[in-house]
Amino acid sequence: MLEPLRAEDDAYILEFKVFQPKKEKELSDTVQSALDQIEKRHYEAVLVERGIPQSRIRKYGFAFRGKEVQIGERTLS
Repeated sequence: MLEPLRAEDDAYILEFKVFQPKKEKELSDTVQSALDQIEKRHYEAVLVERGIPQSRIRKYGFAFRGKEVQIGERTLS
C-alpha cells in the first residue's frame, strides 16, 4: 500500500500473486484473484479512515508466471 503524502495525490493498493496452475486456467484469473483479495480484505479501509476519498484510491493486481507478468486495475463502478 502506498499512502499519499499530499491530500491531492492518489493512494495505491498493490496485490501480488503467483499463477497456480492447479487453481487457475489463465494468468488473467490470477489477476482477478488478486483484485478480489483487495476487496474481500477491505485493504482500503485504512486509507479511508485516514481521510483519503475512495475516488483517490487505485487498486492493482499483479500476476506472475515465471517472467510473464499481467497487471489489472479495479476501477470504481
